[in-house]
Amino acid sequence: MSADDTRVYMDYTASSPVDPRVVEAMMPFFTRKYGNPASFHSFGAEVREPMEEARNKIGQLIGAEDPKREIIFTSGATESSNIAIKGTAYRSRGKNHIITTAVEHMSVINITKALMKEGFEVTVIPVDEYAMVDPGAISDAITEKTFLVSVMYANGEVGSIQPIKEIGKITRENKIFLHTDGVAAIGKIPINVIDENIDLLSFSSNDLYGPKGTGALYVRKGVSIQGVLQGGGQERGIRSGTEDIPSIVGFGKAAELIQEEMTQENKHIERIRDKIISGILDNIPESYLNGHPTKRLPNNVHVRFSYIEGESLILDLDEKGIACSSGSACAAKTLEPSHVLRACGLPHELIHGSILFTMGRWTKEEDADRVIEALPPIVKRLRTLSPLTPKELKEA
Repeated sequence: MSADDTRVYMDYTASSPVDPRVVEAMMPFFTRKYGNPASFHSFGAEVREPMEEARNKIGQLIGAEDPKREIIFTSGATESSNIAIKGTAYRSRGKNHIITTAVEHMSVINITKALMKEGFEVTVIPVDEYAMVDPGAISDAITEKTFLVSVMYANGEVGSIQPIKEIGKITRENKIFLHTDGVAAIGKIPINVIDENIDLLSFSSNDLYGPKGTGALYVRKGVSIQGVLQGGGQERGIRSGTEDIPSIVGFGKAAELIQEEMTQENKHIERIRDKIISGILDNIPESYLNGHPTKRLPNNVHVRFSYIEGESLILDLDEKGIACSSGSACAAKTLEPSHVLRACGLPHELIHGSILFTMGRWTKEEDADRVIEALPPIVKRLRTLSPLTPKELKEA
């Protein structure tokens, strides 16, 4: 879906369009059903029931046992992760050790850095060349002071899917909480918090083609966390503030749709992903796939090219009507090379030669053809201009 069919949008990780069916479900709650769910009168009841229906649909998507008690609505995944990590830290009962990985989203990294200033200890587990963490390394890092392990379900930059079930088995055996940043994975691959022993899961609405500015935190029943926002006691006192009913209803509808359509949708998106990967690697010399070749998200193509800058590629592709990115949109304002690719052991020059294509519900086969056709001449031209490019590659 695009406002301009002449352009190709392949930056779904940064932002996804809202499904028209979601917009339709939200509309009555802007003008006709506008009560506060905390009110006792009929206007409150009129929105309270749809809110709880949405909570149930979202819980069903991730396999929650008791969505009414376990799904907390927030403003997005960043807030969810703040509540999850800080909330468990402040209830850690004398324990002060957190384990995380070198490839987490900056929201999680910055939360742990803030807690370090408050006296908490943080162990950062390295990853392999594919951005994959070894569960054994997490097990080895556990001490008697460890209360939380935070590992993202899948990496939004390079697409690698982490062995969460194995990690969850380790944390459960050691009676340690497992927090998972599920933003990149939610709606792309099945998640079951019970089977995978996930205690806390952060995710957001827009990654399901729902409205922006709305998210959720799954808190397993029995896990005690401290609220970060104090106020009127909404959302079980964990996240005070009047709920955004239109967005919550939209979030619920988006979860319902993704649960019904994910399997079929993924077949379509995976076909496009694999077509782009082969189209790039087979036709452009010294091009490489970042992330795990098989344990990767169905919508992720992260590639690197020797001797050129990814930013130049992005600008040239944009002139051709193709939108992609260099990695995490949340880190795009800095000029620092990707911490994820650094953690994978890539040198500075190869990191800067990387670009990311992410597909979604409305990506078409012909969009892949556009990319495969447009990219080789752009790469060749940029390499011709670069003094680092070997003569034989310029002439290839």
